[in-house]
This record gives sequence, structure tokens and C-alpha cells, in this order.
Amino acid sequence: MFSFYNGFKKFAFALDPETAHHQSINLLKRFPLVFSEIFGNEEIDNKYEVQVGHCKWGFPVGLAAGLDKNAEAIDYFTRINFGAVEVGTVTPLPQEGNPRPRLFRYVKEESLRNMMGFNNAGSEIIQKNVIDSNRNNKTLGINLGKNKTTPQEQAKDDYFKLYSAFSDYADYLVINLSSPNTPGLRDLQQKDTLLEILNELDDLRLKSPCPLYLKIAPDLSFEDIPGIVDVVKEKQLEGIIATNTTIMPDKGPGGISGKLLQEKSRIVRSKVLECVKESPEIQVIGVGGVSSFDDLWSFWKAGGKVMQLYTSFIYQGPGVLDSIKHGIDHIMRTNQVDSVSEIISSIDKIENTFSS
Repeated sequence: MFSFYNGFKKFAFALDPETAHHQSINLLKRFPLVFSEIFGNEEIDNKYEVQVGHCKWGFPVGLAAGLDKNAEAIDYFTRINFGAVEVGTVTPLPQEGNPRPRLFRYVKEESLRNMMGFNNAGSEIIQKNVIDSNRNNKTLGINLGKNKTTPQEQAKDDYFKLYSAFSDYADYLVINLSSPNTPGLRDLQQKDTLLEILNELDDLRLKSPCPLYLKIAPDLSFEDIPGIVDVVKEKQLEGIIATNTTIMPDKGPGGISGKLLQEKSRIVRSKVLECVKESPEIQVIGVGGVSSFDDLWSFWKAGGKVMQLYTSFIYQGPGVLDSIKHGIDHIMRTNQVDSVSEIISSIDKIENTFSS
């Protein structure tokens, strides 16, 4: 598997990043079974399952939004060892996004910079893709964003439309207010505007319940995080996804993902986990620079359960999931525990002797 992916990666990295992305998604869409077998499709035992609020993840690492924007390759991504798969970001209307080039690799740092701008096929087409997809009994999340042309004061209408379109077809939904590539979007993370958006969804959520998360930026000040957590509690959201990409002006416009984001995201995740410590009903999904078992272990030690990755999948392929699984297996063997849930619940007593 590793040698095959290395050959595939060598070919893909010779192409423009966005061209490589589109061609890869097209192949995975057309031949999900073939590629899941080529890249490895090891059966995952139920000992790796984790209960995350109302959803069950088959493995403690899932796919983050952004890789399968249009929900075209769900059949492939749910065949490999992701515990859950999140697609999108989807906007109500189709959106071209920003001009190309808008995706850049930093190979030595195993990172990416994207200025995509929520390019997607729109809610109508993506809804059909989701309905027609084979999820292979995996948990599916859908990430929701407003159209660039929607005025700030009407953002709540976009999220209302999207919740209406997808609440019956997703295992969980995500309000994305944290992309740096839609002008003004991050301003909506302020407590008042966030409440306005969520208040708009109140009646709809009662009529069509679906676990709802808020995805936040890693560039928030620590002073802002308790207020966001208070809103999540007040509106009874399922939880917080921490974090989106970060802004690094010295690298250029757009959002940075991968190892360059790792430490900033870890710090914000730790603050979020600290703020929800007395509210175990609030789930925290960790994302941002996740690339190894060590990242998952640190998140567990801080009080988290499950994480997502994207950029490390580009650089390492499905092997990143196998590496994390080997780390988990080692912990189970050396500590004589039987499940991931047992590791998490006994984390302070568990010794980590795994070296990745």
C-alpha cells in the first residue's frame, strides 16, 4: 500500500495541486472499491468505536471537510478506516470560488495553503450526491457555509436553507463560520451574530433534529472562546470542531493547514477542552495539523475523544490511518485494555510507550 501510494503521490505532486485534487477525487468517485483495495481496506474491529454525542465513530479519526467538497467520493472514503466522513463546505447556491491558482503546497512542512473560497456545486447537487451515496454504515457529517454574495445580515438565511436541505440526510451538521477565504465570515463568530444565526434555526431544529456543531478558527483570542462555549451550551449544540485553517500573512493570503498549523490549533483545542470540562455533554472534535498517533494521544490526554485530518492524508495517504491504528494497538497490548473507549476513560492510568 505504501509503495503504491508513494508512486501515486509522485505523479499527483507533479501536477498543479488543484488539478491533482480534482483528478484524484474523480478516480475515487468512479472506482471506490478498486482504490480502497489497492490502498488497503483492513477490517476495523468494534473495539475501535467511540461514541461521540449522538453518533458512533467506527475509529477515533475521521475525514475533515474540504477534501470531498461536493460529496462525490463518499463511497471510497467510508470504505477505508475513517471513523466518520465530513463533506463540504456546501453553500446554498453553486459557487466558483476565488480565481486560480488558489491551492499551494509546502512540501517540506507537509502543509497546504488554500484560497479556495467555498467553491462547490451548491446545495441542490450536493444533496443529491449525499442521497445517492453509499456510506458503508459510516457516520456522515456535512459542513455548511454561506455564499460569498450573501450580505452579513442575511447569513442566517443561508444557514437556515442549508439546515433545511441536509438535516434529514446527515448524521451531523456543521456551521462553518471560520474559513478565512470568505470576506467577513469570521466576524460571525462574535457572540451576538452567532446567537442570531442559531436563533434562526430554533424552530427548524425542533422539527427536524440533527446534531449540530460549530467550527471555529485557530486565530480566536482566548478571551473569545468562553463566550462561544456559552453560546454552544445555551443553544444546546452537539459541540465544537476546533479548528479550521490559520492565517499566516508571511505565506500569503488564504488558510494554512497541515504541520504549520499544528501547534496553534493544539493550543486552541486545549483551551476549548478546558472551557467544556464541566459540560461533558459538549463534544469537541479536534482538527488542524493532525498527522500521527502522538497528536491523537495528546488530544486524549487533554480530554478529547476524536479527531479529523485532511492535509496529512494528502501527504501520507491512507497509511496515516494505519500508523494511528498501530499506535492504538500498541497501547492496548502494553496496557492490557480492550477498547479505545477504555483507553479514553482511563487515560490518566494508561502508559504510552509507542514511538511513531
